[in-house]
Amino acid sequence: MPSDCEGLKHVITLFRQAFPNSYFTIEDMVAEGDKVATRKTFYGTHQGEVMGIPPTGKQVSIDLIDIVRVAGRQVVEHWSIGDNLGMLQQLGVIPHPGHSETAEAS
Repeated sequence: MPSDCEGLKHVITLFRQAFPNSYFTIEDMVAEGDKVATRKTFYGTHQGEVMGIPPTGKQVSIDLIDIVRVAGRQVVEHWSIGDNLGMLQQLGVIPHPGHSETAEAS
């Protein structure tokens, strides 16, 4: 995910288009100095293309950790890590470990 504000806005716009009913639940928030860290869960229904994946109508929940640096009451840097593998598995693009397409078809 891009660390500048314009890049972050672009990614948020793409995800809002793909998951228009999305929302976050903040699980933890810690602040120290000029940085704020949040652990949160993203929820949404896949209703638009994301990462080249056409809409599936499936619901996802994705764990995320974000750290932002604040200066002059504005976010000036952003770092994020999210469970993209889990999202792809929930969308059915990548099978879950131990579940093959053959096993699910039988």
